Amino acid sequence: MADNLSDTLKKLKITAVDRTEDSLEGCLDCLLQALAQNNMETSEKIQGSGILQLFTSLLIPQSSCTAKVANIIAEVAKNEFMRIPCVDAGLISPLVQLLNSKDQEVLLQTGRALGNICYDSHSLQAQLINMGVIPTLVRLLGIHCQNAALTEMCLVAFGNLAELESSKEQFASTNIAEELVKLFKKQIEHDKKEMIFEVLAPLAENDAIKLQLVEAGLVECLLEIVQQKVDSDKEDDIAELKTASDLMVLLLLGDESMQKLFEGGKGNVFQRVLSWIPSNNHQLQLAGALAIANFARNDGNCIHMVDNGIVEKLMDLLDRHVEDGNVTVQHAALSALRNLAIPVVNKAKMLSAGVTETVLKFLKSEMPPVQFKLLGTLRMLIDAQAEAAEQLGKNVKLVERLVEWCEAKDHAGVMGESNRLLSALIRHSKSKDVIKTIVQSGGIKHLVTMATSEHVIMQNEALVALALIAALELGTAEKDLESAKLVQILHKLLADERSAPEIKYNSMVLICALMGSESLHKEVQDLAFLDVVSKLRSHENKSVAQQASVTEQRLTVES
Repeated sequence: MADNLSDTLKKLKITAVDRTEDSLEGCLDCLLQALAQNNMETSEKIQGSGILQLFTSLLIPQSSCTAKVANIIAEVAKNEFMRIPCVDAGLISPLVQLLNSKDQEVLLQTGRALGNICYDSHSLQAQLINMGVIPTLVRLLGIHCQNAALTEMCLVAFGNLAELESSKEQFASTNIAEELVKLFKKQIEHDKKEMIFEVLAPLAENDAIKLQLVEAGLVECLLEIVQQKVDSDKEDDIAELKTASDLMVLLLLGDESMQKLFEGGKGNVFQRVLSWIPSNNHQLQLAGALAIANFARNDGNCIHMVDNGIVEKLMDLLDRHVEDGNVTVQHAALSALRNLAIPVVNKAKMLSAGVTETVLKFLKSEMPPVQFKLLGTLRMLIDAQAEAAEQLGKNVKLVERLVEWCEAKDHAGVMGESNRLLSALIRHSKSKDVIKTIVQSGGIKHLVTMATSEHVIMQNEALVALALIAALELGTAEKDLESAKLVQILHKLLADERSAPEIKYNSMVLICALMGSESLHKEVQDLAFLDVVSKLRSHENKSVAQQASVTEQRLTVES
């Protein structure tokens, strides 16, 4: 065989130049046979013979041998070590040209060859995108949708190319959405549907394509799959149900596609998704809750949903998952409630529906994603709701848990949200009892640390809460404020040129409030605050400059 192969390669060099089709075809058949028997060894010989360079001249639309040449390239490019030599031999450009062929076998082998050469190489795939293969392949899919092998080749190519961000714009300018949905509707086999799903998922990350997919009727297909598979316990059906419902949620991440499907809360899709929440299928409960969280991305939708009883449905769902519940469902349902609580008009309605009681059942959760959403939901609910803030702020169990989470160094999100909720309880309740509860639970030091956060919004929230503490319960908090080195921190914030104007302003308000404590007043005097404050009288921000004058007078009088 080895001698035979060497002879074939020599012969091929001559016939490739002469273009005698019959003997050329014989040589190519011989090579294909050798590749079938031992691909790696044959590929090495082909590389060593320098024949690859000759293939560029054989890749021409008119030749009857073109499909076989492309097939040989596809076979050798299965080996990683052959891919760069194929590129160096200049094979990509003539192969791309061949995608305009009318011959289905040529198209199939060309697609395979390009796919194998560019396999796993983002730079080569990007090169193909720049050469315009996407519109060509989409067109081929439309023309040859009856040819299973060609269809599969196009889908594999789309799956690879769709992972590149640069491909999305090109895909969006074709009718890929329409073609894929048309193809999807025809499929019966699970594997074929799975293959189309693998292309749809990365494409649907693009907002323009999301909308195109919705307009092409993909959602109806997905809802149908859910309906058919919901009660099945076959592995394939369970997988298909998950993929379909996940994709449905992904389509709702685009603002336009989401609003189109919401249809003012009257839409069939919205109603069907609502029916998933009370179902007994965890995957559907999850997708339903995530879909509601996505629909709840603007005030109008949120208000409509709360008025139409969505809160009760989500609370029932959460109640089913309190003991040993499904963490992803808990997280999704809490996300939905958090979003629904953003519009001001919804807060009181949700509070009177008993949302806080339901949410507090998850205080014992040890899962950071659930803790994070729980905190966010409570923080949204008490915004400007004094009574609710006071009620929660006097809840010792909650406050102790918050103080514990303020130390969750491994989970920055949970730590940040706990600090923000502690501060919010004080800011919205303005209650002495709440402050006392927080002092007794050891929360003061965390609010002082929060004043040094890298996020201005968090610094500000901390300073306002601390000013309220100083105004309402200075005696109770005095020792904790001292040991947390609040005065030194305020001196640093005022002296630091990078501090935002509102931080400087609130720091000075706080300094004035601290003067009522003998020990803190002494600390202020010892740190020569007057120098820092008098400099701020000429600050470009008027409020800062005025507060600096007030603070300076106060410091002078009290010194």
